[in-house]
Amino acid sequence: MSIKDKLPGLLGFGTAPLGNMFRNIPEAEALATVDAAWDHGIRYFDTAPFYGAGLAEIRLGAALAKHRRDDYVLSTKVGRLVLDETEETATRDLGEKGGLFEFGRPNKLVNDYSADATLRSIEDSLERLGTDRLDIVWVHDIAQDFYGDEWLAQFEIARKGAFRVLTRLREEGVIKAWGLGVNRVEPCELTLDLNEAKPDGFLLAGRYTLLDHARALQRLMPAAAKQDVDIVVGGPYSSGILAGGTHFEYQKASPEIIARVERIKAVAERHQVGIKAAALQFPLANPAVAAVIPGASRPERIAEDQAALAAVIPAAFWDEMRAQKLIAADAPTPASRKEN
Repeated sequence: MSIKDKLPGLLGFGTAPLGNMFRNIPEAEALATVDAAWDHGIRYFDTAPFYGAGLAEIRLGAALAKHRRDDYVLSTKVGRLVLDETEETATRDLGEKGGLFEFGRPNKLVNDYSADATLRSIEDSLERLGTDRLDIVWVHDIAQDFYGDEWLAQFEIARKGAFRVLTRLREEGVIKAWGLGVNRVEPCELTLDLNEAKPDGFLLAGRYTLLDHARALQRLMPAAAKQDVDIVVGGPYSSGILAGGTHFEYQKASPEIIARVERIKAVAERHQVGIKAAALQFPLANPAVAAVIPGASRPERIAEDQAALAAVIPAAFWDEMRAQKLIAADAPTPASRKEN
């Protein structure tokens, strides 16, 4: 049940920044960024109700309205309902993601993985996006940190609710694929162990990057490949720290992470390699990975991503990254894939 053949290329567009992530992005700038992605040939767009309490979906829908629906692949997520009620955006209880969308819409967000909520979420997303269908639906953030030890209970609700609904919609041809959209490896591993409701793929954000890939490499990637379940890698720049930003895991980067990034930059400079190129190409070297979907909120970032994807990285760079223990010894790299 692979989704690789459903995706139009290795590079997609993640729209979390369009929900006013970290800053109040002007409407014209947000729409121009989507236009730039389209002009550079990107045809896979991922969004979610969570991004700015529906703002990213609204903006993405407006930008894509000028294009034929058959010409692009669209995914969104379920698990969080956007209500008409309002709440203070800066005080939302979102765990490690708290404060991400302080500048988003003030609509209240409710976590709900039940069957009824899944169907309602899809209907609401279709309305915000201004489209008649979705290609892929991800179940969002089941194992987020604010659930604590209760995440297994949330997973069980999703198993009986969202998983079964999405499986039925796939069988009926309403959607083409479904899976989990998460920042944790554990729920993906648990889903693969189920004897029912088999997913087509996972959108794994931040867990297969230059800065964090050990567990996914050793456990999830082989298990997913064995079951023909592809991985879409979100957050390849680790919330921006690998692209010149200051955030890691949605928070200000710690001194330890900053020091590690500086070590990677030093290796990159010795081999005349752009760190963005290394960060973007590293996950794609794993055969279980179908695509990467970096986010962007400025039009010029799209060209930078395209250039990073096309950059030639010498094998010596990856050799030194291994020698410096900056990547796992057995992690596939673009160089090792070419050799094979």
